[in-house]
Amino acid sequence: MSGLRQRKGAAAGPATVFDTIKSFDAYAKPLDDFRIKTKTGGIVTLISFVLVALLVISEFVEYWTPRMEPSLVVETARKERMWIDLNVTFPHMPCMLLGVDVMDVTGEQQNDVSANIFKVRIDQMGGKIDEEAARIGHEPISEDKQKALAARRDDPSYCGSCYGSDEGCCNSCQSVKEAYGRKGWSFNPDNVEQCIAEGYIDELALQRNEGCLIHGHLEVNRVAGNVHFAPGKSFQQSNMHVHDVFGFVAETSRFDEGDGKGSPITFGHRVNKMAFGKATPFRNPLDGVEKEGTDVTTTYQYFIKVVGTRYVFLNGTTTSTNQFSVTEHVKSARAADGTGMLGLPGVFFNYEISPMTVVHTQTQRSLGSFVTGVCAVVGGIFTVAGLVDGALYGANRLRTGKVDLGKGS
Repeated sequence: MSGLRQRKGAAAGPATVFDTIKSFDAYAKPLDDFRIKTKTGGIVTLISFVLVALLVISEFVEYWTPRMEPSLVVETARKERMWIDLNVTFPHMPCMLLGVDVMDVTGEQQNDVSANIFKVRIDQMGGKIDEEAARIGHEPISEDKQKALAARRDDPSYCGSCYGSDEGCCNSCQSVKEAYGRKGWSFNPDNVEQCIAEGYIDELALQRNEGCLIHGHLEVNRVAGNVHFAPGKSFQQSNMHVHDVFGFVAETSRFDEGDGKGSPITFGHRVNKMAFGKATPFRNPLDGVEKEGTDVTTTYQYFIKVVGTRYVFLNGTTTSTNQFSVTEHVKSARAADGTGMLGLPGVFFNYEISPMTVVHTQTQRSLGSFVTGVCAVVGGIFTVAGLVDGALYGANRLRTGKVDLGKGS
């Protein structure tokens, strides 16, 4: 007996560090002899592994893919300029009768814009007539007429009359138009020598059944204002923005009297592109908008709310642009009695600037968040699977017990 006691004491021995650690094991393992494996348990386990794999892959994709977090801040920038990119087609409006103007609440005006804005003559099918776009405000002249006019201008003794609008010389139809504009006079090319020599009236008649594609960009103050496409040359008179619509009225009158051929002149249009700021990954609400014109006196107005948008990327780069919403209104500029016009026909884009800016910040999940998500997926799936397997096993035992007692069906 004493020998046995000595052998028991020797087996027990002093507790080691590993024995101490072993005492903290919260996951006690049953012997294999006490484990029961079932078909339902195998099915539940396979399904669990598939679900875990799918959800872990989903977690990894979400972790690896950056996302944009939007926030709203007050715009603090001052004295900024804004870029407007435009491309508009007028199928039934000759380029010679159409001008582009910009106005804003500061009083700044860009009349008959020619810088970075181009026009292309198009036929009724939308095909380009001119291979090279001519700048707005400069009327196309045939090659023969250009040579004749060049020879006349080279004559040092020639000084074309400005017809009382200027004391200097006006050696071209365009210079006479500009002199009239500075005076605020209506321009009639029918009796102007320079316009007759250049074939201005013939050119206008030639373009009567053409359309015009206007494209380019504008740089404006970042304040409320408008960009409008309207007939005739514009100028400022007595602090007012005025359009000389003589040619426009004359051409529409000729068509009304039966002299015109083809389609009537209208301000029907298609907005191919209208963007405020740099190119954006989203589609602007005006892109593709099309209006069929039926009356030459129709005024199309678009009221645009521009919201500054900034993208901040993970690499530290920043891109600033604008988004906008738009509403529209269509009305006739013709007087109720039909004897005149109460407004200016055309297409007007009236824009306002929001004081708020939307900031899209690119973010990515942290590694800790990814690991936590994976652990939650694995633990949650196997915990639920254990509950399901236990319930199925219990139900199966209950059924088997009833069969053994002769109570099963």
